Amino acid sequence: MKRALLLFISLFLTAVLFAQEAVDKINQAQEALKAQDYVKAYQLFDEAMNNLGDVQVDALINFNIGFAAYRSENIEGAVKYFDKAIEAGINVSKSHEYKAMAYNDKEDYTNAVASFEQAIATAETNIETLYYNAGIAAYRGKLFEKAVELFGKSAELNYRGETALYYKAVSLRGLGKNEEYKETLIEGAEKFPNEKNITSALANVYVMEGNELYKKGATILSSANQKVNDGAMTTADDAYNAEVEKAKVEFRAAVEILEKAKLLDESNANAQKLIDACSAVL
Repeated sequence: MKRALLLFISLFLTAVLFAQEAVDKINQAQEALKAQDYVKAYQLFDEAMNNLGDVQVDALINFNIGFAAYRSENIEGAVKYFDKAIEAGINVSKSHEYKAMAYNDKEDYTNAVASFEQAIATAETNIETLYYNAGIAAYRGKLFEKAVELFGKSAELNYRGETALYYKAVSLRGLGKNEEYKETLIEGAEKFPNEKNITSALANVYVMEGNELYKKGATILSSANQKVNDGAMTTADDAYNAEVEKAKVEFRAAVEILEKAKLLDESNANAQKLIDACSAVL
């Protein structure tokens, strides 16, 4: 009986010592966190949490540990403790956001987007920023459908609208939706006429369209001239003049579109070259 009592006292004292050590480590971790020594803070926090015994701590500590883990580039620790904070209802939206950023830093864009969406669903403020950052993660991960949706929401909320519309457009192009790509660029150019990324991209779209029209005109004219060379017609024939006029219709249409490109981007050399080529025939 006496030996059992001594064993109980020994175990009790050991538990007390471990608990006191855990408390001391938490205090040291808080000081390390204040000093921005995040690696040390996380190590001390984690060791303390694994030896708490019956010691009760504020659930907020899980958010602090997650933050220390995130700042020390420990994604596993960050996710572990932010999840605990979320489960305890502590800084829920911010915990999801930091999880998203941790995943983003590790280029795990699928989980980053999912965490950002959880942050959006639980946020009361700064939702527009979360949409934009989620869009960036989706774009980096080539999750273009999500990127279109998220950048669209960011633009609707007037947060970095010029950049959001540009990346929405580029994401649409990534999906092969070229007409929607163009429409989004047109919307962006109307709203943000000084945004070079948008105006240059739209100018290139017009250059490609102008080039297609130029090639149609050139093909018609080349075919007519080949017939002249083959002796099938002469340049004085009405049929030849009709073909030349068909070509000019294409060239005029090309110039009209290419002039729009020039208005958007005066430095676009291809637009000017095609205009000159069309003008030489007209």
